Amino acid sequence: MNAPLTGYTHDGLTFTVRDWGPPDGRSLIALHGFPQTASSWSRVASRLAREDVRVLAPDQRGYTPGAQPSEVSAYTMDKLAGDVLALADAAGWSRFDVLGHDWGGAVAWYLASRHSDRIRTVSVASTPHPRALWEAFKGPQGLKSWYMWTFQLPWLPETLLGARGGLLATKMFGLSGAERPEEMGRLLSDRATATGTLNWYRTMRIKGAATAGRVNVPSLYVWSDRDAALGRQAAERTRDYVDGEYTFLVLDGVSHWIPEESPAELAEAVLAHLDRYPDR
Repeated sequence: MNAPLTGYTHDGLTFTVRDWGPPDGRSLIALHGFPQTASSWSRVASRLAREDVRVLAPDQRGYTPGAQPSEVSAYTMDKLAGDVLALADAAGWSRFDVLGHDWGGAVAWYLASRHSDRIRTVSVASTPHPRALWEAFKGPQGLKSWYMWTFQLPWLPETLLGARGGLLATKMFGLSGAERPEEMGRLLSDRATATGTLNWYRTMRIKGAATAGRVNVPSLYVWSDRDAALGRQAAERTRDYVDGEYTFLVLDGVSHWIPEESPAELAEAVLAHLDRYPDR
């Protein structure tokens, strides 16, 4: 039996990886969001693994000590997607399914639109298509996304979020419905990690940075109606940017943190999505 994949290197960086499921199972890469790690997929991935899906979940750029460049330009979407493709290469996968949540969802949309030759299906929790989100900024979403603009400031956001062992971050994410906000606070209490994770947001100010385009691969989008960060307008407009087969699922009474709050529902939706599009 092949040993689980625990890490790989790309672009001079070293990434840690969690590996669930049979070595010869259907290939899927799961991408976490802010401010979490691959462990946020534990319950979803365990369910997928029982159905012969092999799930690889990396701690993405900025979230692991071996992959924390300080420059904002190191976190553009093309570089983040390149990290994922390099993981697939390390696993020997020419094609794979991709599952993302929060910022991981943005990377998933990008991969599906720009690298459809590698992506079999895309499943996204919470995150609308980036262009739909951008359009929604003109309405109520602009107020919901106040923190994105605050995160553009240098040094101050990581100072505040990391102070006193991440106390502010713990309180803020606890109020948003996160199940383990203390872990988020501890993560952001490390200065290098805080800067790396916030740099994902700071790439918004880079003119001409690569963005997601139209999506042609089979797509599943799972949104929850108690998401304090991502509203209904962008969620419903996501359909306008998907040309391929599309499934939109709304989870009632669920917060932004779908993979941990509703892992069974998300896993079953993903499995049904995969079943509709057999490995090919």
